[in-house]
Parts: sequence; structure tokens; C-alpha cells
Amino acid sequence: MSVLTKFRGFDRAAQLLMVNQFGINLGFYMLMPYLAGYLSGPLGLAAWAVGLVLGVRNFSQQGMFLVGGTLADRLGYKPLIVAGCLLRTAGFALLAFASDLPSLIIASAATGFAGALFNPAVRAYLAAEAGERRVEAFAVFNIFYQAGTLAGPLVGLALLALDFRVTAAAAAVVFAALTVAQLFALPARRSAEPAVRTSVLEDWRTVVANRRFVAFAAAMVGSYVLSFQVYLALPLQAEYLAGARAQTVTSALFVISGVVAVAGQLRITAWFRSRWGTGRGLVVGVSLLAVSFLPLAMLPSAKPFGGALALGALLLAAAVLAVGTAAVFPFEMDTVVSLSGNRLVATHYGFYNTIVGIGILIGNLATGALLGAAHAVGADWAVWLGLVVIGAIAALALAALDRSNRVPTRGGRHRKQAGHRPVPTGRLIDYPTQPLPARR
Repeated sequence: MSVLTKFRGFDRAAQLLMVNQFGINLGFYMLMPYLAGYLSGPLGLAAWAVGLVLGVRNFSQQGMFLVGGTLADRLGYKPLIVAGCLLRTAGFALLAFASDLPSLIIASAATGFAGALFNPAVRAYLAAEAGERRVEAFAVFNIFYQAGTLAGPLVGLALLALDFRVTAAAAAVVFAALTVAQLFALPARRSAEPAVRTSVLEDWRTVVANRRFVAFAAAMVGSYVLSFQVYLALPLQAEYLAGARAQTVTSALFVISGVVAVAGQLRITAWFRSRWGTGRGLVVGVSLLAVSFLPLAMLPSAKPFGGALALGALLLAAAVLAVGTAAVFPFEMDTVVSLSGNRLVATHYGFYNTIVGIGILIGNLATGALLGAAHAVGADWAVWLGLVVIGAIAALALAALDRSNRVPTRGGRHRKQAGHRPVPTGRLIDYPTQPLPARR
């Protein structure tokens, strides 16, 4: 079945959310890959100031996901999506005119917090709209997501021939159009009203007390550390191997990732789902992420087999990493909803994004430091092997969570825990047969 056919199979709200995500990534990646160069070049900011501006953007998004998710559950999904798009419009418009550090920090914080507002809301809205077709919906959603990621830098590069400020203004126009589209075309949608109204802290305690969900989020940190190496370790490896041609090789890495997701997402999702289901499919997908770094562990440098083979290993790693990422995403998003029990879904997404965001920050800092040190002593293979180990640990943790949902019978076979109905897709958690208790 084609992407267009799948897309048409969803209702208008789900379609709008998918197109909206394409626009979000298009506008974002038109600008952000070139922001550091603009800050350090035409504006002449010191390296510490560039790091501060970029760090503020990252913190204002990753650190505020829980707030955004909580607001979405309380105020409704649509207001947070519209507010996020509007705030990013203002942030990018300010970047088009800002030249002093305070203004740049405010603009950067606005663009980051905007993501914290609309990301949990979009995912919770799509999950509610898709119902039992969540895995399919998130598969198509990821195609639009990756298509925007692929097109954004290309459009931005073309606009940079004019001026960075033109690029920033164009990105602001994209988000302004998205704001208007969501405001007038997106139907209102919110989570189910609780039987008893609760405080924000009680909602957060409910999420933190969900031990299987917290364990799942912790296990998935490893997969995010691996998948995000397409932005860190793989481009650095391209620098080591290609030298003056590093930019071309790095562009090829992103093209491979985007093409795999856009062209192969539906086939990858369907194959994994039919063969393993959600729970085991996640385990296999994360295992694939781990395996993707083996070519680099075996061919970490141009010696002794030559630069062509080393570059081939790098491109192969990017391709396998892209397949693993495409396999994991729809099942991962579905599992978050399953583990939430369909309660406080946006808050669960917000908490989940916060946990993995912290993990990505720590993992990237460690990977970057170790890559430099290992390259200096000619032990690059150790870093890649370490990433394989991280992926293996994450896969084993997910496998343990999947097994823990089954209890052994006398004959040694496994059955589902009492009080649960079987779920043929192999989710990490089953829905209770009885109604969920009221929130207190």
C-alpha cells in the first residue's frame, strides 16, 4: 500500500497533524543547521556565546516537555499546538532581526519552549485520533517528519545564498502559516475528563509511580543515544575520514537517513509488526541500532584496508541505523500510550521526552569526549564497540520488560498475567479488562 493511500485512510485531523509535522520540521531545519555558523560568522559571537544560545534552545525544549505535556492534558491538545507554532513564529522572526546576545537568547528560548508545547500535544492528539491504528498512524507520521527533516536543510541552503535573515524570515512565515492552519482547520481535542479533578503535582506523581513506564523510558534512553549519533559521531567520523570532502559525506549520511525513512517506513513497520509485534519488534529494532555500529568497529579508520572501505562502512552504518530508527519509532510511540493506560497521555509523552532528552545530553557529551580521546590514541574502534554495548543493554532491558508481562505456568510455558486480555501485537503492556480507576 502506498504512502498516499495510507495517508488518505486517516481522518482529516490526523492528516492535518501529519502535514503539520512536515511543516514544523521543514521550517526548523531550514534554519537551525546554519544557526551556529551565523552566530560565529556574521554576528561575530565568541564560541562560549554560541554554545550558550544553542544550549538555551535545547534546555528550553528538553527541560520543559513535562510542562508542555501537562498543559496539553489540562487545556486540550489544539491550544498547545497553536501556541507552540505561534511562539516559534515569534522566535524565528526575532532571530531575523536580533544582533545582541540578550535578544538572541530570548529568541532561542522561545523556539525551544515552542517545541515543548506542541510536541507532546501532537503525539497525544494523533494517538487519540488513530485509536487502534496508532502504529500505522505513527509510521506515516514519521514519513512526514523525516521528509521535512530532509527538505528543510536543502531549502535553507538555497535561501542562505541570499542572506541568513531571509532564511529566518522564511522559517517564521512557515510557522505563521501552520499557526493559521491549526487554528482554523484542526478540530478541538482533549484527553478524557477525570472523575475527580487533580493537581499538577498529583498528575506528575501518577506518571512517576507508573513503574513499567519509567522502566521503559529508562531502557529507551540507550536507543536514543544511538540514533542521535547521526548528528554527532557519524559526522565526526566523516571529518576524520574525508577531510575536505567531509561536508559531502555528511550530506550523504542525512540523505540516506531521510530516504530510508521516507521510502521504507511503511514496509519496515509492516514487516516488523507481522513478524514480531510491538514488544519484540522494539527489541529487534533496538538490536538493529546496536548492530549498525559494528561496521565502524571493524573498519574505524582508513588503515589497513583503505579509505574507500572505511567510508563504505560509515555509509552502511548510517543506512542500518536509519532502518533501526524507522523500525523503533511507531512501536515506541504506541507503547507510551499503552503504558499510560490512556490516562494523562500528553503528560506521559512529556515526561518520556524529558528522560530521553537528559540521556541524549549525557550520552552525546560522553561520546564526543571519548571519540576525541580514542582518535588521539588510535583506538577509535573502542567507541563504536561501546555504542554496540549500549544498544545491547537497551535491547536486553526491553526484552526483560516484555517477558515480565508473562508469568510461567506449571508446564514451563508463559501466559499473560491475570486480569489482562491478550493483545496480538505483542505490546509491552496489555490493557486491563476492567475500567481504569478514577484519578484521585
